[in-house]
Order: sequence, then structure tokens, then C-alpha cells
Amino acid sequence: MDADDAVEVIQREMTAFARRARASAGRMHPELSLVSYTLLGHLEESGGCRATDLAAHYALDKSTVSRQVTALERASLVERRQDAEDHRVLLVQLTDAGRQILAQVTESRRAAFRERLTRWEPEDLERFAGYLVRYNAVPEALASPDDRGSGPAEVR
Repeated sequence: MDADDAVEVIQREMTAFARRARASAGRMHPELSLVSYTLLGHLEESGGCRATDLAAHYALDKSTVSRQVTALERASLVERRQDAEDHRVLLVQLTDAGRQILAQVTESRRAAFRERLTRWEPEDLERFAGYLVRYNAVPEALASPDDRGSGPAEVR
């Protein structure tokens, strides 16, 4: 297999992976789409941030993020709070309910990955993890236009 063939296989398999991830998201929690799960995860990691920071992080339109945050807010999974350092800024933060659902879905997703990878050798898992980290670490400026914004672009 030459490099062009390998890139074609990678593209096809990454697309299948993304489709499978979107499809499985509804089974993990019927009210939490993959987009919502991803945004909640980022909010947990960051300790909260502005909606514009979420839009910039995922290279999404501000209106897309605003709609998603509003839906999460209605579901009582996030709340907007005034920034203690700059009262003009509203931070989006997880609520206790948001943390609880995120933890449940995260554990379900981990269990699904563990099950799917159960027969893999530890060395293969380590290599695969390393390759994914390396692939996702490509600076945005070097990513192709098709890769940019490939975060949670699909809103449910």
C-alpha cells in the first residue's frame, strides 16, 4: 500500500469512526448528543469559559454554540455566571446535574471502548493512543480545511 492508498483508508476509517461516535451518543444518554457531551467535557476540563471561547476552541460559529449552550442551560446541565474578575463577562459552567450526567456518559463511553478494544494487545493500544494524540496535535494552521472545525459541528 502506498501513501496515497493509506491516506484514503485513514480518511474512510476516520469517517466511519465519527459516524459511529455520533450514532452511539444517543444510546449513552438519550438527551445528550455527541456535541453536548463534547461541550460539557470541555467545560469540565476548563472549569468553565465564555461561550465565545467554546466557539473559538471548536472553530464553530458563535450562534451555533449559543444555541447549544442555551439548550444545555434549559436542561439544567450548565449555567451562566458572572466572572469574578470581570463582571462584564458571563462564564458557562457545569451544574451539579451536568457533572453527574457527564460522569455517567463518560463511564459508559469508556466501557464501550474497553469492550471494543478488549482483544487488543497492550502494545497495540499504546501505539494507537500515541498515533491519535499525534494526529490531533497537528497545529490548526497545518490542518486541511476539511479538518478545521471537525469538533462538534453537528447540533442536535
